[in-house]
Amino acid sequence: MGLLTAARVKTAGPGKYHDGQGLHLRVTNGGSKSWFLRLTVDGRRRDMGLGGWPEVSLVDARRKALEHRTAVVDGRDPVADNRRREAPVLREAAQAVFDANRPRWRSERHATNWWASLENHVFKEIGDMRVDRITQSDVLRVLTPIWTTRPEVARKTRQRIRAIFRWAMAHGYVQFNVAGEVIDGALPPMPKVQSHFRSLPYAEVADALAVVDQTKASPSAKLCLRFLVLTAARSGEARNATWDEIEFGACEWRIPAERMKAASEHRVPLSEAAMAVLDEAKGHHDGSDLVFPSPLKPGHPLSDMTLTKILRDVGLADRATVHGFRASFRTWALEETDTPWAVCEAALAHSLGDSVQQAYIRGDAYQKRRTLMNQWAAYLKKS
Repeated sequence: MGLLTAARVKTAGPGKYHDGQGLHLRVTNGGSKSWFLRLTVDGRRRDMGLGGWPEVSLVDARRKALEHRTAVVDGRDPVADNRRREAPVLREAAQAVFDANRPRWRSERHATNWWASLENHVFKEIGDMRVDRITQSDVLRVLTPIWTTRPEVARKTRQRIRAIFRWAMAHGYVQFNVAGEVIDGALPPMPKVQSHFRSLPYAEVADALAVVDQTKASPSAKLCLRFLVLTAARSGEARNATWDEIEFGACEWRIPAERMKAASEHRVPLSEAAMAVLDEAKGHHDGSDLVFPSPLKPGHPLSDMTLTKILRDVGLADRATVHGFRASFRTWALEETDTPWAVCEAALAHSLGDSVQQAYIRGDAYQKRRTLMNQWAAYLKKS
């Protein structure tokens, strides 16, 4: 028989009261009362809430406590079992993972694609199922139709489902990842295809820029594309460039860490040709701090599709991507200059070597990169 009585529970003041065999009543200073059961599961002490009084009476609390103690004797973990009963549906879990990761994603397009793949291929099948009730068969039902027909979409979709279930495992809602290795045997191996961004031969880049200059695209977009090519920058780095990042006296562009793929500030030495682009861009200033503002949305950067559309309009999209101009530059540097490998990679803001090598590389080959970028500008001018 326990130590508490119904009358004592009713009149109990602030404090903690023991009823025996791990059952406790907790009374707050405000007068609210709740039950909890202290258990030892796999050698660890666990406290498990049983509900509040008077909704859960002394009799009810003792009954629940007995059920949970019996579960421990049978080798189960009632705390984990109770946690799984509170498991969210997949859509809710996906939202939690999305919200947790969104701040570290620098690309809005990546965030959009992350969620869209789930909307298009996952939620309509299993989005409203609790994560603890989703099985390998459910995941296979989602992936199998696209595994061979749209392999890249399927691969990324599986990665995102796995990330959701890693979150669910960490929060105790599930015991294993149903999108993990357990389903490998049911999915045929994907061919290992190495995909590269389409890029023009470097000898054709100057002519391509000349053709772009004759299009009816906005001056801001055409200048942005030229600046991107001259600096070998990524699209997002150029499109989001601001005037306060430009050091005119030093002929230098300082891209802040939050906009860089490697999450560290990158200094770009600017050639005379790149500086000329900036001088021309001043004439298209919209009052914002953006160097290349959108003509359609003042105060907003150009969209990533704006530059791609230019390539489509001049018939180059099937042979080149905007990002591919970086490959054109890199191939030119390899074939036409004696510039060391590390300097060329630094010009592209690539990490040099593995983590051990990076620990010993403290410089950024800035002056050598300035020479290289001047050579690139001169090559494009005479081509």
